[in-house]
Amino acid sequence: MTAAVHTPAGRTWIITPATGDASRFTTAQTCGADVALVDLEDSVAPDHKPAARTRAQTFFAQPPGACTLGIRINALITRDGVQDLLAITQYPSRPAVVLVPMVESARDVEVTAAVLDTTGYTPQIYALIETPRAIDKLPSIVRAQRLAGLFFGSADNARLLGCTLDWETLLYARSRLVSCAADAALPAVDAPYFDLNDLDGLKQEAEKDRALGFHGKGIVHPRQLPVVAAAFHPTEEEITHARAVVAASRQSGTGIVAVGGHMVGAPLLARAHAVLAQAGES
Repeated sequence: MTAAVHTPAGRTWIITPATGDASRFTTAQTCGADVALVDLEDSVAPDHKPAARTRAQTFFAQPPGACTLGIRINALITRDGVQDLLAITQYPSRPAVVLVPMVESARDVEVTAAVLDTTGYTPQIYALIETPRAIDKLPSIVRAQRLAGLFFGSADNARLLGCTLDWETLLYARSRLVSCAADAALPAVDAPYFDLNDLDGLKQEAEKDRALGFHGKGIVHPRQLPVVAAAFHPTEEEITHARAVVAASRQSGTGIVAVGGHMVGAPLLARAHAVLAQAGES
């Protein structure tokens, strides 16, 4: 059976704590990111989680805008995670995206949907894939009916593996995540780059992400946004080549054409159409 194609929430995702300076909410929502998440998990100390849970509802009180608003809850194996879900059901305005940490089975997605789904409200549920077990179980996780996408959690994955956070070190996990997501027609979003001052390193990693097949990337500060956005936009060279491929195919009317000395069949033609769609061309 052909998998349903899910509409991705966006390419750039910014995450801001539910505690701290209230101006962070406005900054996250207006910096230009496609998705802004308010965080109840890693950035919130255990003693502050009840207050963060209450405060997070104000994140969704603004009129809908160009930015998709979401929330990262705590893991469902914790009491805080269960309380997060129950709190969301009482929010006057609810998140469009719910990011669930430490997902290791399709059951985590099903439980989230069972608690939150109502008539007129079915949030996009993204699974945060962080553990070696989750990487191993990806083929079954991506079959969860209400799953909207995958988000890679590099920091916890590296911690559990006992390895560094280098992109290449975690290449196996990233590759498997992208492959399993593609098999289920789901978007995959890569983890943020945590060095705020290394924009060159961020650019290199984001370009590798796009080349590998990631749909987007998380950011932890607005200064990272233009770098990631540019990395996930086709280059002028790619756009020019895609135009040539599509034009040659239309002119030829056959299944295979030659462009620039390279044979182009149906898969590469489909890729050319995808590049032009990313560039805002038909």
